[in-house]
Amino acid sequence: MSPHPCLSCGACCAYFRVSFYWAEPVPDQFTEKLNTHRSFMIGTDSSVEPRCVALQGVVGKHVSCGIYGNRPSPCREFEASFESGVENTRCSAARKAKGLSPLTPGDWK
Repeated sequence: MSPHPCLSCGACCAYFRVSFYWAEPVPDQFTEKLNTHRSFMIGTDSSVEPRCVALQGVVGKHVSCGIYGNRPSPCREFEASFESGVENTRCSAARKAKGLSPLTPGDWK
C-alpha cells in the first residue's frame, strides 16, 4: 500500500468535470470558460473520456497533479473515501468507473 492511497488513484481527476469560480488562481492555460462566472479544467468536460489536463501519470497506478499548489477549490476540497473516517460516495463512484476497488478505512492505517 502506498503511504497515501490517492497517490496511486487519480480516478476523480478522470471522472468529474472540475468547475470553479473564474478568479481562482489556477493557471489560465489549464482552464476554459464555462460561463460568465465559472471556468473548468481542460479535459474534464468530455463526455467520452474525461481527464484533467493537469493529471500526470496512469490512473490506478501512480498519479500526481501538475499544478498541485494552484489546483482549484473543488480539488482542494475533495476527500477520498475514509480519509476523514467516512465514505465519500463520489470518490467510490469515480473509482468504480475506472475499475478500481473502493477505498476502505484500512487503507488509511
